[in-house]
Amino acid sequence: MFPMKDKVAVITGGASGIGKATALRFSKAGARVVLADIHEAADEVAKQAGGIFVKTDVSKEEQVKALMEAAVSEYGKLDIVVNNAGIGLGNELQDLPEEEFDRIMAVNAKGVLWGIKHAAPRISDGGSIINTSSYAGIFAFPSYGAYAASKYAVVGLTRTAALELAPRRIRVNTVCPGTIDTPINEGPTGETELLLATYMAPVGRIGQPEEVAALFHFLASDESAFITGVAIPIDGGLSAGVGLGMIEPMVGLITGGASD
Repeated sequence: MFPMKDKVAVITGGASGIGKATALRFSKAGARVVLADIHEAADEVAKQAGGIFVKTDVSKEEQVKALMEAAVSEYGKLDIVVNNAGIGLGNELQDLPEEEFDRIMAVNAKGVLWGIKHAAPRISDGGSIINTSSYAGIFAFPSYGAYAASKYAVVGLTRTAALELAPRRIRVNTVCPGTIDTPINEGPTGETELLLATYMAPVGRIGQPEEVAALFHFLASDESAFITGVAIPIDGGLSAGVGLGMIEPMVGLITGGASD
């Protein structure tokens, strides 16, 4: 399904998690991949996928431009760009340092902007650009103001680029993952957040990188030619509402265990 033979794909944030899973899936489908990351671990992933690694800090416009140029230089064209690199930090707005806000916006929002800007003049007509937003780009969370702002920005950039590039049949879409089992969840509060996400999701679990990569695969393929400018949640049903796994304990807590 969804063959990608001879397609050339650039994937940022390719060292682990969703980026790594996407690179391996694209390669299996026949694509030639160019992986970008600030971490050298992406080089090994690139080798596994039979592609190349270009060390890139997506917050730096010139480095993103060089990345797109490297893809065209190596493979002669560019068909797919996955702007996936991102960071996650949390602070209540009243405690948010300016440098933290600037760093999150530089990587999560500007990284996508530079990816779109420098892919556009190089990507083939009929190509596909896919941006990674987040469930937090649809709904807000306390203490995630800067992260949410950056991910809302990704949705806005996606929709604008979809309109601007439509005459060339270039699709631009964004995927909004819920909690996915990736290194971004590692940290002092990670275990608690993962447990909370498991209870909140109607399907009763967090997602796997390979499940997000499957959606990327479809959006990158020619079969999605009539889909552009949309933000697609992939969150185990969370955008539909809170699951029973969370509601039932809350009801019990509020009622003190009383029943009808």
